[in-house]
Order: sequence, then C-alpha cells, then structure tokens
Amino acid sequence: MEHLTDNFGRQISYLRLAVTDRCNLRCQYCMPAHGIAIVDRKELLTFKEMYRITRVLSELGVNKVRLTGGEPFVRKDFDKFLEMLSFNDLLDEINITTNGALIAKHISKLEALKINTVNLSIDSLNKENFAKITRRDVFDEVYKTLELLEKSSIELKLNAVVQSGANTHELIDFIELTKHKKLAVRFIEEMPFNGIGQREMKDTWNYDKILKHINAHYEQVIPIQSHKSSTSKNFKIQGYQGSFGIIPAFTRTICNDCNRIRITATGLFKNCLFDEGVFNVRDFIRNGASNDDLKALFLSIVKEKPQNGFVAEANRKRNKTVSESMSTIGG
Repeated sequence: MEHLTDNFGRQISYLRLAVTDRCNLRCQYCMPAHGIAIVDRKELLTFKEMYRITRVLSELGVNKVRLTGGEPFVRKDFDKFLEMLSFNDLLDEINITTNGALIAKHISKLEALKINTVNLSIDSLNKENFAKITRRDVFDEVYKTLELLEKSSIELKLNAVVQSGANTHELIDFIELTKHKKLAVRFIEEMPFNGIGQREMKDTWNYDKILKHINAHYEQVIPIQSHKSSTSKNFKIQGYQGSFGIIPAFTRTICNDCNRIRITATGLFKNCLFDEGVFNVRDFIRNGASNDDLKALFLSIVKEKPQNGFVAEANRKRNKTVSESMSTIGG
C-alpha cells in the first residue's frame, strides 16, 4: 500500500474533516456576534463525497479521522454519517470535536458506534462568563454533556482556548476538574483566526505563560510522555485522576512531527492550519475524478506540505494576514 508522505519524511495518518461551516454559538475569538457569511448548502461536500474522500485517504495510510465544524451536530443527519463512516474498516479512530450543546441525546449512539474520543470545547466553567464568551445561554446543556461523556465509554477531552482578559482566571478551576474526573483538559493558545479586528488581546497567554501560571499553584506538576505526533504537551497533578495539556497552536512548536491534513466543509484541502488551501477536492470529484485520480492527487499535493506553520503563513498569496474564522477552516 502506498502511503501519504511529505517531502520531510512525515507520514500522514490523521485527517481533520469539517462537516459544516455553521455553528450555533458565536464565540468572541472565532466570529462576530452576527456570525459569518456561510456558504450555500450545495457548496458543502455531501456525506457520500466525504465518505469517498475518507475511504481513499484511508487506503493511503490515514487511519484516524476527527470530525469538526463549525458544530458537526448542527448538520442534519450527522449521526447517520457517523454510522456510514463506521463501516470503513481501515479506520482505527473516529473522533469528534463539538461544543456539546446538541449532543446529549446522541451519546449512547456514539458509544454503540465506538467513537473513540470527543473533544468538548468549553471555555468557561462559570455560567455567566460562558454566556459572555459564546454569546449564547447554553452552559447547562454543555455541562450536562460533559458529565454524561465523563461517565460513558468515550474518552473525553476538554478544549479551552486561553483568552486574555476572558478566562485566564479559570485555568486552575479547569485543572481541579481532573482531580476526581477521568478526563483531559487541554489549554489552547489563542490564534488569530477570528477575523481582522474582531477581538483585541490585552496580552499573550502562550505555552510558557500558561505553564508558569499553573506551576505557581501546585507543588508538583508531572510531565506525561506523549506520542510523537501529539498536538499537546501533557502533564498531571500528583494524585489527580485526569490530566491536562497545553497546545502551542500559535507558537507552533509541534510542527516537526505533524501527521495531519485538513479538508474543509467545502472540500478545500489544507496541508496546514495556517495555509490558504492547496486544492478543492469537491470540484475535482464533481468533475468526474476516479478513485485512482484522487489517490494520485493526494499523493502529489501532500508533497507541498510546508515544514511548519510559519512557512505556511509566509507562503500565503491571496490573504497575507491570517484572519479566517475557525468555523470556516474547521476547528
């Protein structure tokens, strides 16, 4: 079997696939209060097209898929697509990133489909602050999802974007969740994918500052050995059931071992979070491409994968300033 390998010898085994650009929240760091210009539904990849793309990629060594949005559960029949995807016997993992507001009723089905991990985006543990950040009053629904997932067979990770002036006072509260709960909290550096001028950062909470803040509150913060391509650098507090990690998404110290590609909801293939897209797979399919054509395409364009996110950003031709919404890119 041929494998997707870039020019730096990195084997690509992980696809982040956005199933929609729509979202039911309006997080301040992601989009303006009125939302973003969403595309016409016919421009979105169909579920059949998504399955076909995923199957072809899995025949080239991709064995892990993370389904993102926008918010995946906003899209009608997303649960049926999960069922379809579960028939792909070449996939070792199917994971989901969600804001948790809509999925409580689906958790038993997710368990039955053997979904491996759910990454639950939750940027505050305080109801009022949550509403301020997301511009929606759905904290109770999201926290109910957290508790149900923590009791389920699905591995639970909490994603919290560390936002200067918004939730940095809650970092220790998040870590305290890991004292009695078997979950992983991941603190994500805030990135500039929020549209130009939509949010002003008072100061930068990067990896070093986040870890320094945590170290100041605990006597012993224990590093955890992570797998080579992990997006987070992980730790735990002595005696706590769960763990926490920090994702250096903006300082980009994790690029050297990157094994990931992205496809947006409209079919744009991205070798890197910071590039502007290298090819529209949707149009290629709709113009009659065969599976062999798709394989040849993927093997070719993954060779264009940049060494790191800084190179990808520097190589942008159309929009030199990175300002897309993460809902458009696929969070």
